[in-house]
Amino acid sequence: MSGGITGAVVATAAIFLPAFLLVVGAMPFWNGLRNSPRVQGALIGINAAVVGILLAAFYVPIWTTAITAPVDFALALLLFILLVFWKLPPWVVVLAGALAGMVIGWI
Repeated sequence: MSGGITGAVVATAAIFLPAFLLVVGAMPFWNGLRNSPRVQGALIGINAAVVGILLAAFYVPIWTTAITAPVDFALALLLFILLVFWKLPPWVVVLAGALAGMVIGWI
């Protein structure tokens, strides 16, 4: 809200520009870096850290506030199965979850 549209553009650039510049700067050296055992080890560690952060971000705000009853868990499990095992597009799973959530709220 601070700074209006200009503030939003500056904030967006500040968030995404460093990573973009890092990717652009590393591209010429990526094939050489990719074959280095040290870099491979670092990438495995980075991948594990990102998965951990994503799981923590999923658990604390989403799981603890959205899964409050067994029916909520059943819906989440069903949506997970639709996404992972049935390979439905994510937008279909989101729409199905929204509709099922509304139906559960009405019941």
